[in-house]
Amino acid sequence: MVTLEDIRAAQARIRGMVRETPMRASAGLSEAAGGPVWLKCEHEQETGAFKLRGASNAAAQLGQAAGVTTASTGNHGRALAHAARQLGIPAIICVSRLVPKNKIAAIEALGAEARVTGASQDEAFEEARRLEREEGFALIPPFDHPDVVAGQGTLGLEILGQLPEAAAIAIPLSGGGLLAGVALAAKALKPDIRIIGISMERGAAMAASLAAGHPVEVEELETLADSLGGGIGLENRLTFVLCRDLMDELILLTEDEIAEGIRFLAAEEGETVEGAAAVGAAAVLAGKLRAELGPLVLLLSGRNIDPGLHRAVMEGER
Repeated sequence: MVTLEDIRAAQARIRGMVRETPMRASAGLSEAAGGPVWLKCEHEQETGAFKLRGASNAAAQLGQAAGVTTASTGNHGRALAHAARQLGIPAIICVSRLVPKNKIAAIEALGAEARVTGASQDEAFEEARRLEREEGFALIPPFDHPDVVAGQGTLGLEILGQLPEAAAIAIPLSGGGLLAGVALAAKALKPDIRIIGISMERGAAMAASLAAGHPVEVEELETLADSLGGGIGLENRLTFVLCRDLMDELILLTEDEIAEGIRFLAAEEGETVEGAAAVGAAAVLAGKLRAELGPLVLLLSGRNIDPGLHRAVMEGER
């Protein structure tokens, strides 16, 4: 398992490799939530998403390898490509046909190969495992890895360092690496803090797995929150248990609710974010999330939305 000490070590290890991102109060969301709401602007990270933390921590501890590989819905792949370029090693990022073209282009712009294979993240993962098994690449998974979880946990330390009075943190939930890391750090420092996971109704693998009591496969469906797609792995070793034990509440959203979150953040807060990053604001606007017990932190996890899709959402076409 991952400890607070592991997360503190990760924080020291990646200092200088990642940015400390700002926290901003939101008057409009505070009014809607019935209490103070703060936006943790992790979409301002260098690669446009929180994933740089976990990827950098894991890559910085690699031994001898032909290169690095992973399967990704986009943001982890981009982060790992960035870390690999810093380390001067090859990277092959395996993605499914559902990954938006802008995210594939961003991976390739960093000098990595984006290998499109399969119709789901699980199928893309099979190619990453083959590269590990047959070609000597180091496989750094997008979430179910202790070094990745510890790296994401640095966000929990940062949030409470900036806002010690935070009463709850709302976290986009996919494979659970982000939620697990932030929850481990936050609850170690402040045991009564509430951790709220938020996902989409369409193909939320962690939600389905928690309901079943064990990891299950789900059909990966097209969604505005594409970064939250993909399975958690039937052999999940870490994040399923941590999410089950540390998450206080789980909220699922419709596509219309996610779209409204994207629109509000752009129009009222001046923040262009992807669907996965808008779920916290969406939950507040839909009346599913309140801040009556004290300051609520919404984690804006990434900004890497396709520009055409963002225009369509803003014009009410999605």
